[in-house]
Amino acid sequence: MPTPNDTVSLLIDGKVHSRWSRYEIDSDLLIPADAWQVQLGLPQGMIPPLVAEGAAVEVRVGRDTVLTGHIDVVGQPLSKSSHTLTINGRDGAAVLVDCSAPIFTTKQASLAEVVANVVKPLGISKVLIDAASSATREKVSVEPGDTAWNTLVNAAEANGLWPWFEPDGTLVIGGPDYTRPPVATLVMRKNGKGNNVIELDPQRSMAERYSHITVLGQAHGTAVEDGRHAIKATVRDPAVTVYRPLIVVDPDVENMATAQARARKLLSDSRLKGFTLIAKVKGHRTSEGVLWQPGQRVHVISEPHEIDAEFFLMARKFQGGRGGLGRITTLTLKEDGVWVLDAHPHKRAKKRAKGRTKKGEELEIINVG
Repeated sequence: MPTPNDTVSLLIDGKVHSRWSRYEIDSDLLIPADAWQVQLGLPQGMIPPLVAEGAAVEVRVGRDTVLTGHIDVVGQPLSKSSHTLTINGRDGAAVLVDCSAPIFTTKQASLAEVVANVVKPLGISKVLIDAASSATREKVSVEPGDTAWNTLVNAAEANGLWPWFEPDGTLVIGGPDYTRPPVATLVMRKNGKGNNVIELDPQRSMAERYSHITVLGQAHGTAVEDGRHAIKATVRDPAVTVYRPLIVVDPDVENMATAQARARKLLSDSRLKGFTLIAKVKGHRTSEGVLWQPGQRVHVISEPHEIDAEFFLMARKFQGGRGGLGRITTLTLKEDGVWVLDAHPHKRAKKRAKGRTKKGEELEIINVG
């Protein structure tokens, strides 16, 4: 399949800007706020008036949108030999990372209601809750100083889920789909036949790995039920053969099932840190012309490393520019089937629900389940 034009461009107020001397576009499911940076020369010293901090931006690779967000920083490095323009920005998660969450306390709140209370005041209007079901929280209390992102993460993790932003600006609360077929096969053979990888680096680590994880917690009392204390759940990782314990205290665990889900999530996060496969490839697309994007699954065959398995694409970085840099994509691959252990599979019928903020404003939330 022919590869489409992969020119990186910014769409700002209906006008397209391209021809960068350098660019980088990052996306990582575990790091909030995907980031991008572009640079170009300014021989005339003129900056387009629409290029300003806070401006809405759509970042494209060829005709495909890879990120929707805003400009954070506009810089003009000036020296005797050059005058350049640098533009940095992030996606829709930036406002959630930077800003405090609205202060509220609510009881018997669904995930949709919590999400609506957090993101609606900050201007986020498109939300997709991609889970078969979600729990109703007995009590949710947001304190002064809590960031919107941390509040959102806590609500998602209580349901075994995780938040991220799609390229079109939709906030998704969900998990990976390990039933999807791999989008590509990366090959590194000793004889070089069929090789399509510039560099492959498997990294194994014991940092933040634990032999067993214990969650200790308690549940608040309600009008119809007494509080519960001394809730304890322990999970073990048989792959860690040395004694490396971790105890986590959670002051608001509603029941044993919640404590177990929390412990399992912590254990899966620990396993994620144990193995990382870094791959560098030419271009920004698979052999079928599909842009690399976190959430994809990739088959890797490496004879030198004795690897023949499928992996989950956790992060990718597009890099390129003039001066012989070319177009390079760095892929961060993780063990398949480990991330977000309790997330539910996709591919279900969509239901529409209305989440209400504290003042009764409406936010359209799509529940997949």
